[in-house]
Order: sequence, then C-alpha cells, then structure tokens
Amino acid sequence: MESPAFEHDSSLRQPISRLIDRESSWLAFNQRVLTLAQDGGAPLLERLKFCAIFSANLDEFFEVRVAGLKDQAAAGVSIDDPQEKLTQISQRAAELMRIESQIVHEELAPMLAAHGIQIVGWEDIDAAAQAAMSLAFEDGIFPVLTPLAVDPGHPFPYISNKSLNLGIVIADGLNLRRFARVKVPPLLPRFIPIGSGQKFLPLEAFIAAHAHMLFPGLTIVGSHCFRVTRNGDLSVDDSDAEDLLAAVETELRRRRFGRAVRLEVASDAPEEMISLLQDELELGDQDVFKVDGLIDLTSLWSIHALNRPELKDDLWPAVCPEAFLPNAETFEVDMFSAIRDKDILVHHPYDSFASTVEAFVRQAAIDPAVLTIKMTLYRTSGNSPIARALIEAAERGKQVAVLIELKARFDEQANITWARAMEEAGVHVAYGVVGLKTHTKVTLVVRAEDQGLRRYCHLGTGNYNSSTSRLYEDVGLFTADPEIGADLSRLFNTLTGFGRAQSFDRLIVAPEQMRQSVVDLIRGEYPSDVHGPGRVVMKLNSLVDPGIIEALYEASQAGVCVELVVRGMCCLRPGVPGLSDNISVRSVLGRYLEHSRLYYFANGNGTQLPAWFIGSADMMQRNLNKRVETLVPISAPHLVTEMETIIETLLRPDARSFSLEADGTWRQMGTVDVQRERFGQVSGADSRVRT
Repeated sequence: MESPAFEHDSSLRQPISRLIDRESSWLAFNQRVLTLAQDGGAPLLERLKFCAIFSANLDEFFEVRVAGLKDQAAAGVSIDDPQEKLTQISQRAAELMRIESQIVHEELAPMLAAHGIQIVGWEDIDAAAQAAMSLAFEDGIFPVLTPLAVDPGHPFPYISNKSLNLGIVIADGLNLRRFARVKVPPLLPRFIPIGSGQKFLPLEAFIAAHAHMLFPGLTIVGSHCFRVTRNGDLSVDDSDAEDLLAAVETELRRRRFGRAVRLEVASDAPEEMISLLQDELELGDQDVFKVDGLIDLTSLWSIHALNRPELKDDLWPAVCPEAFLPNAETFEVDMFSAIRDKDILVHHPYDSFASTVEAFVRQAAIDPAVLTIKMTLYRTSGNSPIARALIEAAERGKQVAVLIELKARFDEQANITWARAMEEAGVHVAYGVVGLKTHTKVTLVVRAEDQGLRRYCHLGTGNYNSSTSRLYEDVGLFTADPEIGADLSRLFNTLTGFGRAQSFDRLIVAPEQMRQSVVDLIRGEYPSDVHGPGRVVMKLNSLVDPGIIEALYEASQAGVCVELVVRGMCCLRPGVPGLSDNISVRSVLGRYLEHSRLYYFANGNGTQLPAWFIGSADMMQRNLNKRVETLVPISAPHLVTEMETIIETLLRPDARSFSLEADGTWRQMGTVDVQRERFGQVSGADSRVRT
C-alpha cells in the first residue's frame, strides 16, 4: 500500500506519492533495457541482444506481475485498484512493444542486411531456392506438424504458454470459413538458413507457405501468427505439503494450464480470428497486443549467436586470482591454504567462476581431509559441475548436505532433477524452512587439519550456476574466519533441522534480523556529537520495501548522504525537497547483468568504523520477510579497498548510467563504460592473471 501523498515545491507539476508504483518502476527498467538497443554506438548484434532481453523480461512480467494483478482483480482482495493498474500496464506495454518492433524492423534490420544478415519472407526467395526448400519441408518439417481444426466436432485446442502458433483461415467449397491452429514446433530452429549465407526464413513463414499441404482440397484464406502468455507463477503451500518435491512437480504440471494473461497477434489478423481467440482464452481487449513484424523476439538470441565477432562486443577473458593459481613446481592448486592465508574476494564474470567457486567445491569433493560439505542451491544449471562434484563427494563417503530451493521461479524442474540425482548418490537433500524460500548463496566446508577441524566458507551474491556466472556481475567472499564459519554452521542447522537461530555473531540473516539490522545501520549514520552526517551506499537489484525506503527518507532529512545504485525496480523518489534532498539514485546497465548486492555504512552503526556488507538480499518485502537471506561483513583492509573501488567506479559522475528524477522518470547520463573499467581493474591488477 502506498504512503499518503506529500506536499512539495512548485517545480513538480502535481502532488505525487511517497512511493513510485512498483509495476511502473519495472516497466521503466525494461524501457532502460530497450534504450540500450537504441544506442547507435553499440555493436549491431549487441543491440539486437538487448531486444531479445527486453522481450524475455516482458514475458516474465506478464507471467508473474500481470497474472498476480489479474488474480487480485478477480478475487477483489487488493486495497489498490488492480484493474486500473492493468489498464495502465496494457497501454505502456503496448507502446514499448511498438517501439521495440520499430527498432528491430526499421532500424536494425536494414543495418544487418548491409552486413549480409537478413530475415526474409517466403516471397523474397527465388524460385529455385523455393523448390529446394519445399522438398526439405516435406521431409523435415511436415511430418511433425499437427493441424487442429475448430468446428462443432473439434473443440478449441489448448494453447501452451509462450508457444508460437499459426491461426489459419480456411474456406471450403461452400465459402464457409473455418479456423485451424498449427503449433510452430518449438524444438526446431526459429530461423531456417537459406543457402550458404546468413539469410534466414522464419519457421512460421515457412509453414504458412506450405499450409496447403496440411489442408488438401481446401482454400487457404490467410495465415496469421499469434502467441499466448499464461500465468507462470507457482502457488505451493509447503505448510500442508507432506512431500514438497511431489507438490512442486504437481504445480509444474498445472502451470502449463495457467490462466491466459496476454495475446500477441499479427496486426494483419482478421478481427473474426482475434475475437475467437479472445473468447476461447477469456481475454479482454486490453489483453490483446497487435504486433507488426515478428512475434516473440526472444528468438533473436539465435541471430546474436552467429559467428560475427566484428558485430559484437570485444571479448573480455576471465582472469584468475593469483592466490588460486597452480604452484609453479607442482602445478597444483591448494585453495584451502590460500583461504587460510587471507580472505579473498572474487568478482564474476571478470574473475573466472570455474577457477574459483567451482574449483573450491571440486577440491573439497576430492580432498581426503574434507569431512563435510554443506551448500545452498537456488538456481542450478542443466549441466552443473558443482552438482556433479557434490555427488562425487557423497560417493567418496563425505557427509554432504545440500539445501535445494524447489520453488526458485522457472528453475523448478532443473532443481528437481538434481535433487533426485543427489538423493540417489547419498547426499542429504533438504528443501528449507517451511513458509520461506532459501535465497542465500553460501557454502561451508569442514576440514580435518593438524590444529583440529577448520571451517572454510564461500558467501556470494550470485547463484551457483556456471551459465549465469558468465553473464551476471557478482561478488563472492572466501574466508576461514572462525566466527563466520560458526555462524554458517548455525544457519545450516536451522535450514536442515528444526527451529530458527535468533542471533548470529557476524552474519545478518533474514527474516529474523535483517530488516531491523539494516534500519539500525541507516540510523547509525545520523549526525551525532561524535561524528558529522554519515553516508549510506547501497548497490542492489531492487528497492521496493516501504519500511526501508522510509528509513532512507528519514536519514536524508537528518542530513545523511544516501547514494543508491539500483539496477531494476526502485520505488523511492530521490531529490524531493524536504523528503529526499540528500538521496541520489542511478541505474547501471551494460553487457553484464549488474546482480551483486553491496552495502556501505560510513559510521558502522555508531562504531565510527566503516561497515561493508555483501549478500543475497535486495530490499524487497519478499527478501526481508519471506526468504532466508544473508549479509556478510567485509572487514579485511585489502578487501575493503576492493569494495571502495567498485563503488567509486559505479558512482563516477561520468559513468554511463541512468539517473532517477523525483517525478519517476529516468535520465540517461555519462559516457564511461564502468563495466569495462571494472574489467580493467581486475585484469590489470598484479594479484590476478588472465586464464
């Protein structure tokens, strides 16, 4: 619920609420992504990539946020007016989709064609090539197609989520028009290469050109592409589920039949066809989005994958921290010795995930001195080296305990698959605390050494996922600090056993203590007799929680300098006189997804010692109230210097970024690619070498 409106100076046109609407903020974020596709200075295929990202983001927005608002509207349980929000969302989303289509088809397509990359229609292909392709169609595509007619004897077919479809209008000898649906096979390439060059025909256009083969003896009046988005969220009540894994599997099957929330349809589709689809899918006019050109631009990833390095960003090779390099004589890496020697901070993807995190788990799995490995897995990759190492560790007789979050949205099936494989290998698999998602990213390794048992820890901001580690910017801490190790032991006992730990020596853990701890740290920056106005810096993905926002407003009014780097949603309004004069917000977007969460408090809650934290938590209600999250302090002087460098780089006045204004608009600013700056800082440092 939004806080009441407040008064402000006359420079703002009308009174505005204390909080920016969450859905509006998300759409503004995706508009910033689209802005990157409009950057004329960026390589051509990278601009195309941002269109694909924009489309994928918008899909998830409809699957989750719009679906949730529709549920609220149907149930009548929301304090706000969800129907009004849905109308606003529809208008804004339609405008953004129109802009994206214009960028792709009117701006990028001609430039791609100039470089020999073309997406063409069937009519653009010469007769000889058409003849050869028709033979290939008959052998390679026709057998897998299933035309589904709609008439009194054939009910309207189920349209699966995000599938691409052809709506085909057919006329029989009596001039009676019928509708049929042909699903475009999702396992076939979306773009069919023509000849030996880089000219492509969309698969749906290929099918449409041969629709007569599917309906012999009938007249094809028209073929029009459409796509349906459905509710993709899961609703698992784990307090009642006797077997959570089975309950999630059941919900995954139900997800296929989730309520339709959006219909994308070719702009040239006849109104009769659109009305039929609306009626059968139970969608209103505001749920229909007419699209010029290609539907489902997430498929542009396949064009981006072309081997055209001159049209892409230059490669930034990953590097390896010197501490984790092989010994010059033995050619072996002793990661445990390196971590005992000093805390190590790794910066992904600039630092190699394979030679740091994966190598740590692999070494723990095969080291005879390691007794126990405990780990949380939120999002796994399909071919996960970490999961395989954990299985091997269990097979070697080590005690391995893994908490797998089965409810990690859209990764549920991969997590279920690995959970079953681990259980079969003897890994102790748990699914977390009832009523909470386990979002923290932590690993604990217990090793027998001459001095006794020693704990080695990794705590990160990103998932243990080798695929996303190459695309997401994250940081992680390796430490053998006894207090942090003891805290992790308590945390894992809480996650795999009964009860909840109420206090930790070094870690800040949600949901028990994080909200109040963060508020206390913010209030600790208020001016006092001991120190002047403090400073708060937060780098995070989303800032939505009203309580944290109010604490930042109060700090601003007390004179505290608050600097926020928020990639996605930000519901706080900066720069409002009397409310947030001392708060600035910027968003950094680039080739990597800025995913790390970093927190800085200059006075350390009244200790007069700067406090730095990294962790898994954004400042959202779900993170603070309904998830297990951790923040870990960074205190070693050499690591504090690294943290300072990150923040100083992101906050450079000339950094290429977006600045949030008090009225909720974002202004593009700066020219310096700070991600490139960070790559230079990591790869150019004496302590790291390229891999």
